[in-house]
Amino acid sequence: MGLTGGIASGKSAVSARLAEHGALIIDADLLARQALEPGTEGLDQVVQTFGPEVLTASGALDREALGKIVFADEDARNQLNAIVHPRVREARDALREQAPEGAVLVEDIPLLVETGQADRFDVVVVVSAPEEQRLQRLVKHRNSSPEDAQSRIDAQATEAQRKAVADVVLENSGSLEELYVQVDELYEKLRRRVIAAQ
Repeated sequence: MGLTGGIASGKSAVSARLAEHGALIIDADLLARQALEPGTEGLDQVVQTFGPEVLTASGALDREALGKIVFADEDARNQLNAIVHPRVREARDALREQAPEGAVLVEDIPLLVETGQADRFDVVVVVSAPEEQRLQRLVKHRNSSPEDAQSRIDAQATEAQRKAVADVVLENSGSLEELYVQVDELYEKLRRRVIAAQ
């Protein structure tokens, strides 16, 4: 299953709930962070491309500094993606190969639509929330300025683009409990599908 949704849509909550049920989660954001850890070839390439100002004093990636560059400039974002995405794919493929037979395998991919990966999955699930609500979540919970939050939202696919590739849309405009009810039903359907395929 491919899981996606815009920034601050509630995708992480869905992913965590699926993991509680026993789904095996492959988190593209986590793999991307690992690809840019200190000492990696990925981080070296980022510094060569964007300059030493994207590093903290300790030599780690300054995500905020890099974010300000790439969310405001599509060419810069494409350069970063060209460094990160191949490394994420390699790590993802290794994790998929290690998955036990019969597992419900969920790939949590924020940029699933933008990277044209929808066709790779048996099921594509989109977590959806109104843009205004997502903006408020970014400002309130992630300490983004309204302008920074809007540029991050604008840098991603639209809700319509995500819904166009969705097999299932989880609406997250209400409470967490309401979202969990949808996730629990989804997991049961996925589980039955895996069992039927064995």
